[in-house]
Amino acid sequence: MALRIEQAASLRALNSFHVDARAARLATLESPADLDAALALLNAAPRSLVLGGGSNLLLVGDFDGTVLRIALTGRRIIARDPDGALVEAEAGENWHAFVDWTLGQGLFGLENLSLIPGTVGASPIQNIGAYGVEICEHFESLEAVDRRTGRRHRLLAPDCRFGYRDSIFKHPEGARWLILSVRFRLASRYVPQLDYAPLRQALAQRQAATGQPAASEPDAHTVAAAVVAIRQARLPDPDRLGNAGSFFRNPIVAARQAEALMRDWPGLPCHRSADGVKLSAAWLIERCGWKGYRAGDAGVHARHALVLVNHGQATGVELLALAERIQASVRERFGVELVPEPGIVR
Repeated sequence: MALRIEQAASLRALNSFHVDARAARLATLESPADLDAALALLNAAPRSLVLGGGSNLLLVGDFDGTVLRIALTGRRIIARDPDGALVEAEAGENWHAFVDWTLGQGLFGLENLSLIPGTVGASPIQNIGAYGVEICEHFESLEAVDRRTGRRHRLLAPDCRFGYRDSIFKHPEGARWLILSVRFRLASRYVPQLDYAPLRQALAQRQAATGQPAASEPDAHTVAAAVVAIRQARLPDPDRLGNAGSFFRNPIVAARQAEALMRDWPGLPCHRSADGVKLSAAWLIERCGWKGYRAGDAGVHARHALVLVNHGQATGVELLALAERIQASVRERFGVELVPEPGIVR
């Protein structure tokens, strides 16, 4: 299968904001046999962008370079042992479908990450996390190719420098890596991760509705279904309303600043973390009056203040301008800096 290349290609269907931007050149990598051709194309371009599911970026305008879409697919069990298995998925695999597949194999650990949009190859870049779990907790390694040399390498967790919604791949020194596949170490015995209060509440409601004893422990499929239900209730479907999920990270501040904020703003949700105190970005944004706001087709979701949405024809410029206004208001009112989760592609 030859590398598929399009000129002046629309990216509207390839980004979850559905911003109507175009790429000077779009190449789609569907076979490992075309990897050398893809690398040659990237290295010859003055500007390049690697695209997975397009669910974690904002295209501010047309891209005057080469976009490479990773569409490599496949998933497999590498090895089993009494405790679980090592599984691998190609970078272009849909993340939610992969999580469903692992559950179908009787392997556990990723169920709290159900319904997160995007691809498997993008998951380590963002160190995706939800409902008390991050992928770095189950990550074993990934295969990547060095764009400069064409040599393949296997990177372990320390090489990836995982942090809160962060990894080496989001920094200049990690830009040379093109992720081809990812491996996870999953367990055959299910241990629920139910530290997240809304998830516990949703599970309790499901138990009450089905007549299950309140003390009974949910299985992984029940937890995954509850996570899906929560996400569907709180977050808009990108296929119906363009968005990139949570637009801002929950800010982490020093304990002294958090204590001062809690004195001034009783009820501010916060959680201690290894780096300080994590605040709720959604709470801060809502208190600044942005929830449900709309300017033209750029807006903030009516049910979740952390989600910026495209009501139809919003441009990347308009969505970025709205994000910057939100950042400025939170900074002015609370003295807290919000950092976007999606990559901003100008």
